[in-house]
Amino acid sequence: METEGKYIYGIIGTDGVRNFGPVGIGGRDDTVSTISYQDISAVISNFPMGRYELSRANLIGHQRVVERVMKEYAVLPVRAFTVAANAEEVRDFLRKRYRELTRLLKEFDNKIELGLSAYWKDMASIFQEIVDENKDIRQLKQAIVSSPNPNSINQKIILGGMVERAIKVKKEKEQEEIIHPLKRIAADICRNEASGDAMVLNAAFLVDRSSEKEFDIRVDELDQKYGARLKFKYVGPLPPYNFVTSNI
Repeated sequence: METEGKYIYGIIGTDGVRNFGPVGIGGRDDTVSTISYQDISAVISNFPMGRYELSRANLIGHQRVVERVMKEYAVLPVRAFTVAANAEEVRDFLRKRYRELTRLLKEFDNKIELGLSAYWKDMASIFQEIVDENKDIRQLKQAIVSSPNPNSINQKIILGGMVERAIKVKKEKEQEEIIHPLKRIAADICRNEASGDAMVLNAAFLVDRSSEKEFDIRVDELDQKYGARLKFKYVGPLPPYNFVTSNI
């Protein structure tokens, strides 16, 4: 028989025992509840020790529980698949980190994270813009096409580096254009790496709950303004994953 541990979803500011229903991850309909120390609590459900299946279904289940709790509480995120051996281990963690956790709960009270990423829709047109805008790139490209020679491989490598740098500059410029109308609303911004040529922006915004609707409106305006050029992906509200610097 497998030993049951306590799967931790996040930390909330309450001293009462809460029951969030049979929504625990793992497909067993485990009850999600709380384990408290003084005025803070860990949101937990039972989970078989040693069964750490990092699957899409479990990650979605984890997030679904967090979203349920966020309807009532500010949530300090805990890394997915954090499992304690028993309730006493959870209380010991809350006791040892009590001052830090209460500070973080106060710091992020009524704050949510909203994620926004943007992608160029047509990379062929972006590359053509780079050629049109950059005389050196244009001339080198024409030289490679018009007169192939033994040095063409080196020239192509040089051209590739020039284009890569030009894409970086273009991304930075368009990032600023996207972020500018959102800066006033956000309490903080975390810019993550924009991976691949097409991704222009990969950012998280820390926003007060009272400003969420205004932020939604600004994102809609960005989509209307740049929709022909950019595809936006907008997610949230989420716990402040990108802003809690402590490893909980």
